[in-house]
Amino acid sequence: MILQVEEVTKTFGGLVALSDVTFQVEEREILGVIGPNGAGKTTLFNAISGVFKIDKGKVRFKGRNITSLSSNVRARLGIARTHQIVKPLNDLSVTENVMVGACFGKGNFSLSAARKKAAEVLEFVGLKGKEDTLAGKLNVPEKKRLEMARALASDPILIMLDEVLAGLNPMEVASMLEVIKAIRDKGITILMIEHLMHAIMNVSDRVMALVYGRKISEGTPEKVANDPQVVEAYLGDPELAIKLFKDKRKRG
Repeated sequence: MILQVEEVTKTFGGLVALSDVTFQVEEREILGVIGPNGAGKTTLFNAISGVFKIDKGKVRFKGRNITSLSSNVRARLGIARTHQIVKPLNDLSVTENVMVGACFGKGNFSLSAARKKAAEVLEFVGLKGKEDTLAGKLNVPEKKRLEMARALASDPILIMLDEVLAGLNPMEVASMLEVIKAIRDKGITILMIEHLMHAIMNVSDRVMALVYGRKISEGTPEKVANDPQVVEAYLGDPELAIKLFKDKRKRG
């Protein structure tokens, strides 16, 4: 068992962002997290990575209670993440951006080792040839890949991907999905948030649905896609409801 989240609750004033969320992630599994806007998905990532201190519950990583640990300590243990809104270090080169991840993650690489690791990861994610480009000069799809590369350079055990497919065209989505599968093939466990229903349903081993900070469904993609609670929740977000329906129709 890589990750165990037990009755995690997080509030912001009177707003309950997460309410008694409990789930677990197995080694080398891809667990997809879905839910309408405001469901608490990114808040959950922030709770797991240590950005937010939770009000109640526990987070265990490889059996260890990490609830009180800071985000940088969790990163050293092997938890990495990307962000929904990409956050490149714009005035550094692509290589230097990835070196930052290598130096401050689980690998704790020296500068020379970090540069070597960066070259390896940049080729893996499809950014070979962009090494000396300033990060701020990249386009959105390239910044998405850079964000992923920086997380991978930390040598993670668990990587959390927050909408890495958002804003990509169909060809770019297909290419990124191949990268995600290749990450899992390297033995890295993946927890991913995504609004592209056909993509997350096809790449995930299991899917969990959140609504208003509560887990309403969990199981195989087929089970969750056919869960009446999930369908009802998405009817409040017409665009996502249509995507969910189309995915269900494709599956027959």
